[in-house]
Amino acid sequence: MYFAIGYQRLENGEPFWEIVRDYRSSVGEVYFPWPGMASGRMMLGRTGGVPEWDAQTELLEELTAIRGLGKKLDILFNANCYGAKAMSTSLMNQVCSILDYLGNKDLLPEVATTTSPFVAETIKRFFPQVETRASVNMRIDGTLGMEYLADIFDSFYMRRDLQRDLTNVKRFREWCDDHGKKLCMLANSGCLRNCPAQSFHDNLVAHDAEIEETKNVSGYQPHLCWKLYGKKKQYEEILRASWIRPEDLKYYQEYFDVVKLATRQHSHPRMVLGAYTAGEYQGNLLDLLEPAFSPAFAPYIIDNTKFPEDWHNIATSCANFCTHCGKCKNILNDVLVKMPEEQ
Repeated sequence: MYFAIGYQRLENGEPFWEIVRDYRSSVGEVYFPWPGMASGRMMLGRTGGVPEWDAQTELLEELTAIRGLGKKLDILFNANCYGAKAMSTSLMNQVCSILDYLGNKDLLPEVATTTSPFVAETIKRFFPQVETRASVNMRIDGTLGMEYLADIFDSFYMRRDLQRDLTNVKRFREWCDDHGKKLCMLANSGCLRNCPAQSFHDNLVAHDAEIEETKNVSGYQPHLCWKLYGKKKQYEEILRASWIRPEDLKYYQEYFDVVKLATRQHSHPRMVLGAYTAGEYQGNLLDLLEPAFSPAFAPYIIDNTKFPEDWHNIATSCANFCTHCGKCKNILNDVLVKMPEEQ
């Protein structure tokens, strides 16, 4: 089991490849989108005032250095929606053009992660040497889902909402072993479990370029999680989410080939990787998540050192069927700490 981390242009000017170098024994892959192309996060080349061409030049330099460290590259075609081009020759040609371009620079990715069966089939047809991976945003919640897609995908992210339930995880692992597939997980998602607004949100992200050019309703909060965490009475929902603490990752080691750490928009990706590599974290658990809800909870933090020793067992047994038994409320009383106001 190794970590996959997401590339970003770091605001402090540090090259991203230096993080990979410093944790080279733990990092196996770096995933990245192509500048100017919709993905599962804000489009690369539309942040920080960096022109798309400059973003591409920087990305190629980073990928060259990362490949030089012997790490795999995972290109993302994981937008939730490609609009009218979803099964077009235009999208097919765009995907092939990007992979051809990278291949000509000796940077053909070993892996391509996508939410689109069409894109997966395109890559399988024209670049069979590239491992196709089903994105976590496909929300594959059973072995039948993997079976239906086994001809076009080589590896799968299981639905993060189910991954705390080790009985489910074992079923996924057994199926993958029987069919020669890899199993992957996302460890530090801050998203609500079974969020009913995920499709809506993912579609917004896929169309962020168009949305920025549209007059939208002022004051509307499109993110259900931020709306909920604006109310202290619903803080305990964070405990019901899908994240796995660094201390508990050891329970999953035998089941997953790849553990994805969401770092593409995290303000401190080095900190996240350091915590999960060490298998412990002495701080605010919220700071490890993406999205990180630290501002929503302030002046409170979730003290990661105050979780009960049997937290993993509690999280596993309650993974799928919450009955509001009171356990989360009691644990929240222990882990929720109010920070002193700055003088």
